[in-house]
Amino acid sequence: MDRSLPAPDSGQLLEELLDSLLADFEYWFRRGLELLELAPEALLPPSEQRRLATALTSALAELAAARALCRASPCPMALDMDAMVPWHQLMLRVWSLSSLLRQAGVVLLEPEPSSETLPGQEGEGGPRPGFD
Repeated sequence: MDRSLPAPDSGQLLEELLDSLLADFEYWFRRGLELLELAPEALLPPSEQRRLATALTSALAELAAARALCRASPCPMALDMDAMVPWHQLMLRVWSLSSLLRQAGVVLLEPEPSSETLPGQEGEGGPRPGFD
């Protein structure tokens, strides 16, 4: 059996997985901006708040660019893992901020339930939308 050619539906699967991943990043970056508004200066100095807000805003612009490239591509495409490492690190910073806020007793408003919740996003594993 020749395994050099991808299955006909593998392109669609790749697109769906990439879209889901980018949606998760976007959710957490937007959530990070919301959490920054709740962060007291004693917990996170203004200079650090500005740096994190700038990083989140830049990452959202990068995500928009990645999505535009994916839509413009005539064939399915992937993103290099090295390109996503900074996004993963930024997402970890958002999770850390959420944890710090909760430990400090800051009441966090729960985000609106999303219609984009996928099966398996609840339960075990790391933080997911609605679990910060």
